[in-house]
Amino acid sequence: MTDADPETRTLVLLRHAKAEQGSDAADDAERPLSARGNADAAAAGAWLAHHGLLPDVVLCSTARRTRQTWHQVAMGMTGSPPEGGPSGPRPTVRYEPGAYDAHPEELLALVRTVDPAARTALLIAHNPGISLLSALLDPEGVDEGLRTAELAVHRGPLGWAELGRSGAPLTARHAARV
Repeated sequence: MTDADPETRTLVLLRHAKAEQGSDAADDAERPLSARGNADAAAAGAWLAHHGLLPDVVLCSTARRTRQTWHQVAMGMTGSPPEGGPSGPRPTVRYEPGAYDAHPEELLALVRTVDPAARTALLIAHNPGISLLSALLDPEGVDEGLRTAELAVHRGPLGWAELGRSGAPLTARHAARV
C-alpha cells in the first residue's frame, strides 16, 4: 500500500504502549494501558498514517495491553493531517496467542503466514522478542531495544514466506511520546 515498487514488503514492528504495573505475574497478560500508554499508542497511529504506513494486516498479541495498543493505533490512524491521515481500507486483524512472550523466531514464523498479497504488515508484541526480531531482520543487526510505543520499520524485497535473517533492513524508527 505504501511503496511504489509492488515487490517491496514493509513490516512495522511495534512494542506495546506503556501499561499499568501488575500486582503479580499471574495477571501480566491482563494489565491495561496507562493513560500515557493510550496517548502514546494513538500518537504512533498518527505517525503511521502521516508516513503512509497503513497496514494491510495486523498481527497482535492477545494480551490486553497489546489489544488496547492496536485499538489506540487504529484511532490515531483516522485523525486528520497534520496529526494523522486518512485511514485507508481496514486491515485484516489477527489476534495471535503465540505472540505473547514469544522469541524472535516465533514472531518471524507468524510474519511468514501473512497473506502474500499484503504489502504492509504491523506486528504488535512484547520485549524482548519484538526488539530481537528487529535486530534479526536488519543486516546491521543492531539491537538498541524498542521502548514502549516505539515503531521499527523494516523494508525488503522478499515475500512474507521467504523473510528471514537480515532480509529486511531497518529504514525508520519512531518513539511515540506525548
